[in-house]
Amino acid sequence: MIRNKKAMLFCSQMILTGALMTGAPCLVFGDNTQTSEISQISDHSGEGQIHKPEHLETPDFTSDPNFIDDSTDNTAGYYTILGTTTVSLDQMTSQYNSHGQEYPSAALKEGGAETIEDFCTIILEEANAEGIRGEVVFEQAMLETGWLAYGGDSGISQYNFAGLGTTGGGVQGVSYPDVRTGIRAQVQHLKAYACDEALNQDCVDTRFDMVRRGSAPYVEWLGQQENPNGGGWAAGADYGAKLIRLLGELKELSLIHISEPTRQAEIS
Repeated sequence: MIRNKKAMLFCSQMILTGALMTGAPCLVFGDNTQTSEISQISDHSGEGQIHKPEHLETPDFTSDPNFIDDSTDNTAGYYTILGTTTVSLDQMTSQYNSHGQEYPSAALKEGGAETIEDFCTIILEEANAEGIRGEVVFEQAMLETGWLAYGGDSGISQYNFAGLGTTGGGVQGVSYPDVRTGIRAQVQHLKAYACDEALNQDCVDTRFDMVRRGSAPYVEWLGQQENPNGGGWAAGADYGAKLIRLLGELKELSLIHISEPTRQAEIS
């Protein structure tokens, strides 16, 4: 009996020594219980996705009693892309709901935006991080996707909300791992057009270096046909004017500013 106990003790010591040397889970036996120390298994279901950094905030500048909407505070009266967001989360979600489009919760939940509130919150966080007006990001996403209904060359599962890389002829454009990454790429692309300042976050916009920096500081200049510098986001006519109309609707204004070429076209 004593010899058997010594053998059992020796085997136990050998198992423990092997576990310590190899890093394997250690087994400990008691009188009537058996427990195991298992290393925590990583969850890779969201591998590749960007999660909200702790430093990002969802500001509501309109709640400040001294808030002044400076979006068109320049000599030309154009709507600047660079600056603080001048609308609230409620305004954005209300406008979306007013268009009668059912939010694609099933399609965007996996990407981190189960509700329109989640979607707009991500826009506000990412826009604020780069100093871009959140309302511009929002309206562009709505214009490009038909209020998230899509139907163009890119699909909703690509999380591409601004037609990045879609050049027509069925070219689907860039795909992103989640909603936040897609929004961040759009924000960074807008910043490339708006100014020559460096990005505050890691670049996820693979087309960032293709932009002539600072060539479209105003919403009105995002359309190539209306941009005096010859560049721009979209080739279609009145691209910026369409965004301006949506911004006017968002702010419940009948008119903010329409570019001179568009104004002359409407008069004639």
